[in-house]
Amino acid sequence: MSESNKSKAKSASAPKLLELRAEIDRIDAGIHALLIERGEIIDRLIKVKRTQETSAAFRPAREAEMMRRLVERHRGILPLDTVESIWRVIIATFTFVQAPYAVHADFSAGDALVRDSARFHFGFTVPLTPHRGAAAVVAAVEGSKGDLGLVPATNVAGAGAWWSALEDEKAPKIIARLPFVERKDHPASLPLFVLSRPVVAEAAATEVETWSIRVAGWSATAARALSPLAEVLAVPESAFDGAALLVSLPPSRKLAEITAALIAAGASVRTTALVGGHATRYTV
Repeated sequence: MSESNKSKAKSASAPKLLELRAEIDRIDAGIHALLIERGEIIDRLIKVKRTQETSAAFRPAREAEMMRRLVERHRGILPLDTVESIWRVIIATFTFVQAPYAVHADFSAGDALVRDSARFHFGFTVPLTPHRGAAAVVAAVEGSKGDLGLVPATNVAGAGAWWSALEDEKAPKIIARLPFVERKDHPASLPLFVLSRPVVAEAAATEVETWSIRVAGWSATAARALSPLAEVLAVPESAFDGAALLVSLPPSRKLAEITAALIAAGASVRTTALVGGHATRYTV
């Protein structure tokens, strides 16, 4: 191509670039305007809630459903990780605007992992308070007006059976499991339970029930018997080969199936207590 033709081609492409950048500016302004409009609606919502209820603004069932719908409608070149992160910050921040709260997180599973997950799901506006140990998180949530707690949903060495502190009716409960959308290489993939003081019934996500179960005669056989039925965290206890279990029971299973499997495996059930629930795991 001659220098003259190159110059003409460059001149022709310049208006197109300007038009595309103008389109981007228009969309950015539209997104900002919609966020402002969302804020105005939230302001109205705050006024309505003050006359109708006094419960916390966090709605685990609604948030899980919102994130599922987001994944189902997403398309295009923008990575899902980015879209999910943006929506999590929007949701968590507007929840904070409705009713200020802090997030208390157990950093025992690793400072970077837990901090990344907390910031991914709750952004930087919501205060984050680190703790060493799940028991400290439970105590902080229990002593607050509407704070949330984050505790690893995996066995952490030395953590103990922290869920036993959730058994009292007025104690904090498990209300969600993060991330709401699970997938390979998720940037905040560490599984976390969200703890809160009991939320109103219509706001709760109870597809998966979480049970605190104490057993005697705990063994590898009993662990294998429960494995296909539910997700289980187990902490051995010295008395009678005992163990404290946190059992996440999927919708297709009943507590009676768990206790029957334990008995068939040679264990005996000493106590059971419902300590919360969360939405089913959503994997893409």
